[in-house]
Amino acid sequence: MDILVIGGGGREHAIVWKLNNRGHNIFCAPGNPGIADIAECVSLQVNQMKELADFAQSNKIDLTVVGPEDPLTNGIVDQFEKRSLLIFGPNQESAHLEGSKAYAKKVMERFNVPTAAYMEFDDFEEALSYVEEQGFPIVIKADGLAAGKGVTVAETIEEAETALQAAMLQKIFGESGTKVVIEECLLGEEMTVLAFVDGKTVLPMVPSQDHKPVFDGDRGPNTGGMGAYSPVPHLEKWIPEIEKNIIRPVAEGLAAEGTPYRGILYTGLMLTENGPKVIEFNVRFGDPEAQVILPLLENDLAEVLLAVAEKRLHEIDLSWKPGASVCVIAAAPGYPGPPIKGLPISLPKNFTAEKQIFHAGTALQNEQLVTNGGRVFGVTSQGTNI
Repeated sequence: MDILVIGGGGREHAIVWKLNNRGHNIFCAPGNPGIADIAECVSLQVNQMKELADFAQSNKIDLTVVGPEDPLTNGIVDQFEKRSLLIFGPNQESAHLEGSKAYAKKVMERFNVPTAAYMEFDDFEEALSYVEEQGFPIVIKADGLAAGKGVTVAETIEEAETALQAAMLQKIFGESGTKVVIEECLLGEEMTVLAFVDGKTVLPMVPSQDHKPVFDGDRGPNTGGMGAYSPVPHLEKWIPEIEKNIIRPVAEGLAAEGTPYRGILYTGLMLTENGPKVIEFNVRFGDPEAQVILPLLENDLAEVLLAVAEKRLHEIDLSWKPGASVCVIAAAPGYPGPPIKGLPISLPKNFTAEKQIFHAGTALQNEQLVTNGGRVFGVTSQGTNI
C-alpha cells in the first residue's frame, strides 16, 4: 500500500515505523531525520493542504494518515474528501472536539459525559473574579490549540492571574487564548484511553498514562508530554465503564446528530473517587502515547486505519502483545519555553528489536544531527513489565 503520513514529530515517526514494519511504501511530509531512514520525506509542511492533496493525487496514494491536530482542525480531511482522496482522521467539524475546549464541554453536556464543572470567559476581569470566588486549586485552560501547554493548575490567586494574563492579555497562545475555560480541579489518577472510531464501531486501544510536567517528580510547568507507559494494569478495571459511559455516548451521539466521528478519539481522564471523568478530548494519536501503544499492536496498522476510513471497522479485531512499553522523552534546554536549537546529538546505532528511538525535534546540519525543537527524541522500550 502507498501511504502518506502527514507530520514530523515523534508520533509520526512511530506511525511510520509501525507501517514500515509491514512493508508498506511510505511517504512523510515533512518528516524528520529519523523518519528519513525508513520513508521518503516530502518537503511539504502540515498546513500546505492543497499541495498535500496534489501530492496524494499525483502519486496515487492509497491512504493519507494525519498525525498532528493543526491540519485536522484546519480542515485537511474535508479538502481531501472533496477530491475523493482516502484519508484517516476526523473532518473539521469533528476536530473541534480538540480545537475548542468550550465546544468539547458542550458536547459532553449534551451526551451526559462525566466531566469537571466549568465556566467559559472571554473577558479577563470576569474570569479573574470567578476564580477568586471559586477558590483553589483551580484549572485554567486556553480554549484553542496550545501544543499541550495551555493548561495551568493554579494553587493561588497570583498563579491564576498570571495564567489569565498570559493567555488573554499577552496572547502567548495567539487567538487560542482569547477565550478560556475555567474548571474545578479534579483529584485522582490520570489515564488516557485512545479508540479507533469509524462513525459506528468503537475499538478501544490498550490504556496508557503520560506525564506532562517537565521535571522528574511531577515538578515544573506542563509540556506536551515527557514520557508515557502502557498498559496501566491497576486502572484497567475502569475500561468497560469508560467505553460505556464516555466513548460510546460521544460516538453514537455525534452520529445521531448527523456528524459521525471518524478517526482516533483520545480521551484524557481523571479517575476520581466518583469514577472516571473526562479532562480533555483530542482527535489524533497522543504524543508520546503513540510511541508506547503502537509497539504493542499486533495488527497491521494500515489495515486498521483503512478500515476506519472506509467505515468498516467492524471487520477488525485488535490484538495486543503481552508485556509493557515505556517511553522517555529527551528535551532541549529551555523547553517548554523557547528551546536551544543547533546542539549536537549523539545517538547509539545498534538497538535491540525491543527498543526504538523516535525522532521529534531533530535536524541535520552539515551531516550532524542537532536539536531543532523542544522535545528532541523519545526512547521507547518493551519488556515483560514496567
